[in-house]
Amino acid sequence: MRATLIYGAGDVRVEDVPDPVLREPTDALVRVLRSCICGSDLWPYGSRPASEQGDRIGHEFLGVVEDVGADVSGLKKGDVVVAPFVWADNTCDFCREGLQTSCRHGGFWGANGVDGGQGEAVRVPQAQGTLVKLSVGEDSALLPSLLSLSDVFPTGHHCAVTAGVGPGTTVTVIGDGAVGLCAVLAAKRLGAEQIILMGRHQGRTDLGRDFGASDVVAARGDEGVAKVLELTGGDGTHAVLECVGLRPAIETAVAVVRAGGRVSRVGAPQYPEVPFGWDEFRRNITLTGGIAPARAYIEELLPDVLDGSVQPGRVFDSTVGLDGVPGGYQAMADRTALKVLIRP
Repeated sequence: MRATLIYGAGDVRVEDVPDPVLREPTDALVRVLRSCICGSDLWPYGSRPASEQGDRIGHEFLGVVEDVGADVSGLKKGDVVVAPFVWADNTCDFCREGLQTSCRHGGFWGANGVDGGQGEAVRVPQAQGTLVKLSVGEDSALLPSLLSLSDVFPTGHHCAVTAGVGPGTTVTVIGDGAVGLCAVLAAKRLGAEQIILMGRHQGRTDLGRDFGASDVVAARGDEGVAKVLELTGGDGTHAVLECVGLRPAIETAVAVVRAGGRVSRVGAPQYPEVPFGWDEFRRNITLTGGIAPARAYIEELLPDVLDGSVQPGRVFDSTVGLDGVPGGYQAMADRTALKVLIRP
């Protein structure tokens, strides 16, 4: 079969790889219907050291079950399923606490001999705990939004939940990438009263307004902070959702959060320290967030996707086949694409 491999910064290739086979009785084989490129894939795309051996990449996919191991129940050939971006048994103590990202028997796609999602098929370890069956056909128009349940929508939701977003809260979302836009959608779904989106790409911020943003702040740095404070009577917002992962973003987040408020970060941090000194201590600010346990949220979010109440699939603004994946990476790196959908 064909799959995507990364060899180094800027070097993504689509090559022939061995067909996946069942290795463990807890495995399933899934033929991929849709996959995509994640913003976090751009970090290795921008900085990975060159190597002679490529590594499989991709952690968001949905597809059709083609075979299951002897110990897998509840799934059968022909089922349409979505996979969260971390595979897990969904039964260990951490999973039962809703922290499947720390599963004692789980792991990440594209690592330690496990297939990446950007290919024609995937061997899914711990399939019974990982995969979520979807009540749609292979050609459903909902596939893009259902694919978002693999990562980007639950990640935005996790950011909002950990920040305490609910009815009557005010929210600042930092970042107009796909995660930031899904954080806007999640905050609106949870009943936020005011949602300020900090972003400067009009096509994206227009979508953010459609998703529920009440205000857009294009300025950055001190000017951006001043504008958010102006919009909130000088107080800042109860919750700040940091969806970028760069130090200027976390610095802005801390500057615009209300006293007693929460900063949640879900952008993969590209900085070793956070600015939490005396002033933040004095203002009783909470720092939270982290990698999202997407599997914990899928069943909660799924009904609203199925009935069209939310349409997170709108973050996909470009679709490519496997041959177009290298160009899709470059388009996202160049900010000419928001999020690229892959149709093998």
